[in-house]
Amino acid sequence: MLPYNVELDGKTVLVTGAAGFIGSNLVMRLFHDFRNIRVIGIDSITDYYDVNIKYERLKEIESLDRDWTFVRASIAAKDAVERIFSENKISVVVNLAAQAGVRYSITNPDAYVQSNLMRWNTWFMLLHHQSMEVTRKFRIQLTTRLTTRSAFMQQQRRVTS
Repeated sequence: MLPYNVELDGKTVLVTGAAGFIGSNLVMRLFHDFRNIRVIGIDSITDYYDVNIKYERLKEIESLDRDWTFVRASIAAKDAVERIFSENKISVVVNLAAQAGVRYSITNPDAYVQSNLMRWNTWFMLLHHQSMEVTRKFRIQLTTRLTTRSAFMQQQRRVTS
């Protein structure tokens, strides 16, 4: 296991895509590795695959009985995102929100780009437009985005086509 490159003890972490496979596992790992951490998860719980799987993941996180808050909303929902930042002292943001499924990116590329890249753009622009206030008021330390392989490959196909 690689060491963390940011101190998270005593911090509040916002994880987008928290009901997804990677997001939920990250939340559980953070709770495993840090005793004094607060995690806020946001996820729109789309029905691309069985939503019961997502709810089971959330139940598993709840069962840890830690400092956890879940918000069911899209990261493109400006009011919901602004409320999260205004009501919490977010230290770290990990953006894992994305449309799942490599096959879907091949069969429905426009919807996939709209969901993954445009939603990320909305999220980024929300943070960018408020960056001075967000940085000063909310003291954001780090924003991370993991790009899904399929989104990257979709962009590569568009560029090379």
